[in-house]
Amino acid sequence: MIGWLIFFFALFLASLGYASYKSYSKNRSSDEFMLAGSNIGAILGFLTFSAALFSAFTFMGMPDFFRTHGVGAWIFLGLSDALMVFFLIWFGYKLRKRASEVGYKGVAGFIQICFQNKWAGYLIFASSFLFLIPYVAIQIRGISIFLDAAFPNLIPGWGWASLLVVLMLVYSEIGGLKAIMYSDAIQGLIMLVVIWIIGYTCLQMAGGLEAGIAKITENNAGLLSLPGPKGLFSSPFLIASALAIVMIPVSQPQFTTRLVIMKDLKSVHKMAYAVGIFAILVILPTAFIGLYGAVSYSESSTAEFLSAALLYDQASPIAALAVVGLFAACLSTTNAQIFALGTELRSLLTGSDKKIMRITQIAIFVFSIIVLVFSTYMSDELVLLARVSFTGTSMIAPVVLGAVIFKNPPKSLLVLSTVALLYFILSLAELVPAGFAGLPTDAAMYLILIPATVLLMLVHHFSSKTTHEA
Repeated sequence: MIGWLIFFFALFLASLGYASYKSYSKNRSSDEFMLAGSNIGAILGFLTFSAALFSAFTFMGMPDFFRTHGVGAWIFLGLSDALMVFFLIWFGYKLRKRASEVGYKGVAGFIQICFQNKWAGYLIFASSFLFLIPYVAIQIRGISIFLDAAFPNLIPGWGWASLLVVLMLVYSEIGGLKAIMYSDAIQGLIMLVVIWIIGYTCLQMAGGLEAGIAKITENNAGLLSLPGPKGLFSSPFLIASALAIVMIPVSQPQFTTRLVIMKDLKSVHKMAYAVGIFAILVILPTAFIGLYGAVSYSESSTAEFLSAALLYDQASPIAALAVVGLFAACLSTTNAQIFALGTELRSLLTGSDKKIMRITQIAIFVFSIIVLVFSTYMSDELVLLARVSFTGTSMIAPVVLGAVIFKNPPKSLLVLSTVALLYFILSLAELVPAGFAGLPTDAAMYLILIPATVLLMLVHHFSSKTTHEA
């Protein structure tokens, strides 16, 4: 397999090098470096959005999620992503219209201008930092687990993580966002091909769909119904998860920025439809891999199951391609999110363009080191950790929605999001109750946050209309 691994890695690194070379410009402005020239077509936009959305945690986390918790995993992610696609069409239109009026350098700076309040921008940046750093660390943790199990005693887990971070830094510093988007396109295509080959192989090794389901019915029938054998997929869990995922384009800046830099609204619509199709295609084979795991590796650890299903039980070329695909997925997602943090910081800075570029590049380096340290302390529950990240960033959704809906958004939304974010952080630290009214924290928060947001928006709308008429 080593020969195949060298061959595929050489192809992958050569493609990254070419993309970086094509994206490099000596005298580029910070806008060209951070926003890719704001002229992205539908195909590249769809691939970069999909690759950032479906990453290493999808490739590794979802099969283990299916194996452990059952078919409710499809509702958790598949249905939620479908709802997000419909939301994208409306939100993309409103966001681009508002951005054309006030300008756009990043979500934090955009919000700061819309609210005419510098603390609004700081709130967006703080939310992104607090929850994207752990999310990036999840990706690195996932690939480190896999590579450490696949190649035991070669180098320690932190060595794999360091290698990925160094490659990410070199690539992003040379090519900027345009190079990252090309990397996303490469990774998305690799991931889709590899995950279907592995999914089909795993389905065959499980004896086919009917035989596999029959074995699971005999061994652990709870996997085939809700709320699953461990009771995870309750209605509050699924509803809260859907809301968190639907709000991803609003609350996670790497996606918001990708909507703005598309060349026109028609490209945004085409991208949204294509992301929905991609979601179905990429999630379905993870269910087949999870089915195989439930049949053959029900008692194994996460690392043992993943290394067996994705590596040892596959033919050498497929196993080598899986390693490269996972590495590419992790590199693409970490690049996109670390770069998004740099974009958010840059949107809050003032001064000469050269000074802003230098500060931003240093910040990207610092963020990468922080991520590397965090990745050594992550647990193996990749999907659940990702869900915490989605939920945390969604606490600032009222502020972003207010900015794109109203020309003069109400400051009350800023207060609401600040209180919600602080409470969620305190609940994770176990300093306040982690839930109330018999609901988990996120479901209970949404039960309050959504009606409060709607109420404040309605009050602002009608009070502004009355004032205008007067």
